[in-house]
Amino acid sequence: MLAVLCSWKEIEKYQGFFHLNLMWILGGVIGVFLAIDMFLFFFFWEMMLVPMYFLIALWGHKASDGKNAYHGGNQVFIYTQASGLVMLIAILALVFVHYNATGVWTFNYEELLNTPMSSGVEYLLMLGFFIAFAVKMPVVPLHGWLPDAHSQAPTAGSVDLAGILLKTAAYGLLRFSLPLFPNASAEFAPIAMWLGVIGIFYGAWMAFAQTDIKRLIAYTSVSHMGFVLIAIYTGSQLAYQGAVIQMIAHGLSAAGLFILCGQLYERIHTRDMRMMGGLWSKMKWLPALSLFFAVATLGMPGTGNFVGEFMILFGSFQVVPVITVISTFGLVFASVYSLAMLHRAYFGKAKSQIASQELPGMSLRELFMILLLVVLLVLLGFYPQPILDTSHSAIGNIQQWFVNSVTTTRP
Repeated sequence: MLAVLCSWKEIEKYQGFFHLNLMWILGGVIGVFLAIDMFLFFFFWEMMLVPMYFLIALWGHKASDGKNAYHGGNQVFIYTQASGLVMLIAILALVFVHYNATGVWTFNYEELLNTPMSSGVEYLLMLGFFIAFAVKMPVVPLHGWLPDAHSQAPTAGSVDLAGILLKTAAYGLLRFSLPLFPNASAEFAPIAMWLGVIGIFYGAWMAFAQTDIKRLIAYTSVSHMGFVLIAIYTGSQLAYQGAVIQMIAHGLSAAGLFILCGQLYERIHTRDMRMMGGLWSKMKWLPALSLFFAVATLGMPGTGNFVGEFMILFGSFQVVPVITVISTFGLVFASVYSLAMLHRAYFGKAKSQIASQELPGMSLRELFMILLLVVLLVLLGFYPQPILDTSHSAIGNIQQWFVNSVTTTRP
């Protein structure tokens, strides 16, 4: 719904095909979340890629560095298609190993859970799944497609990408990678968590260096998903539930920032923060709402981001205190790039191109979709219990598969 509302005036050509692609993405995401057959999961996983390519290539914008929308679409397609091929090989190998052990050909997830295999084979198959999910999440150094995709995508594409598609990767790790390969995942856990730490700091550093506001927001996703990656490999139920809350909250807050960025672009026709400044006094609602979502991504108390990050850090500290303490400093870096974004875009002296313009305020449609996100973020911050109750049993099952392997392999 938000993707449709935020594209109300932005999309002028092939409108029917545009909305078909939005429904196509929705169908793929639903299939990913519901599939218990590994072949169907792979089918829906790859199905999400095609409409996202069209959204970027056909309705995208030229990036500030001169690259056209086809470049961003090609980046998405190449990265995700190549990593998806690796996962397909791992799925087929898992099915073959299961057949050799049991004499039964099956793609059924429940039956594949009990597949006996050597530790070396399990580790290789786990890596096949991890690479595919790490690209989509994204995990440094497999993140190169995301900034280009966001900077060149239309607002609706960025909303779908940040709010839904990135989260399917974390779901894949929790739903498939850990239960199917618990011993290999436990052995790989320290590497994965350090990759999460690297992602937190690298994403924050790169966000601070950006001049394109959409690329800045894209790198914040790299940084914040680092916390989720750490939580997934701790084996802590509290951290797992925090990761679920954080994924929902980050999806809402990142979507809000991208929508506001799109509304700002419609008014000043640039995403270059060097061309902005002084907008706080020229617009009523948009700068204030940008401030809210910026501090929400930092984990402001009263928002779902605070609940998710607190649960992740508290749950992780009980298992890996050193990694948790180091990653906590990433929140300090996050405050630096968030405040820098606000200062460069909305405060300071207005540039001559903007100072002479009369900028229209937000319409009721624009206010409605942004305030809806505000309400959902605050509601999640004050009352996350429905999400925690719903995810409790599933998270408990994942922990049972994983935690025994963690305790036997981690010193």
